[in-house]
Amino acid sequence: MKILSIQSAVAFGHVGNSAAVFPLQRLGIEVLPVNTVNFSNHTGYGAWRGSLITPEDVHDVILGIEERGVLDQIDVVLSGYQGGTGIGDVIVDAVQRVKKANPSAIYACDPVMGNAKSGCFVAPEIPHLLRDRVVPVADVITPNQFELGFLTGTDPSTLESTLESVDLARAMGPSTVLVTSVERPDRESGTIEMLAVDGAGAWIVQTPHLPFKANGSGDVTAALFSAHYRATGDAAVALERTASSVFDLIELTYRSGERELQLVEAQEFYAHPRLQFSAKQVR
Repeated sequence: MKILSIQSAVAFGHVGNSAAVFPLQRLGIEVLPVNTVNFSNHTGYGAWRGSLITPEDVHDVILGIEERGVLDQIDVVLSGYQGGTGIGDVIVDAVQRVKKANPSAIYACDPVMGNAKSGCFVAPEIPHLLRDRVVPVADVITPNQFELGFLTGTDPSTLESTLESVDLARAMGPSTVLVTSVERPDRESGTIEMLAVDGAGAWIVQTPHLPFKANGSGDVTAALFSAHYRATGDAAVALERTASSVFDLIELTYRSGERELQLVEAQEFYAHPRLQFSAKQVR
């Protein structure tokens, strides 16, 4: 499998491509990373150095890849954090080029906007760009519950309302939706969930909730789910494998006392998920 991953990159820490590429490689996947920013560290520190990469330069890198004659080998186009408003058009153009070369390829979009605790942390134009121009051309989207609400203009909270919001999101274009950080009121105390929905049904998986905010964990989640789903075509299997790997990554990081994901130290959890959590079909 080959994945074209269009995301941010940092020198220190693990977010964007700096979080997604290595776990995918440990799965035996060839990754072609195209960076949209080149920062010293993620912006959660409040200070960083580096620059946004212009849409023209991002497009130029993708054009260079196309000129090597490899677009027909791309199985998945993956996108995450978009640093500027022009990147969306470049991503959509890349998806169209890849699908022209390989009609069986899919586009997996992680519509990064923010979260319930922090609110939106991207430029004000980005959420509208994602909703109106990028998400409609995606095959798979991986929003958290907060982002799902923005995309659909709803307030998903219960399982029922979240499923209804997913149906609205699927009506926009994507056939498969993974909702992360699902916190329904009636869940078991001390847990958090993820919900995967495609044409075959809906499945939810529950894991312990660790009191720790891990920047980049969503990027790892989107990458692993997209890869497992493309490989198996089974949302429940992809959900179980992803939940297992990401939980073990976060738990290892939490126990280490470090702020940044212990991405390298957790590598066996990507290659060999323990499958300690079972997905329950809810529709």
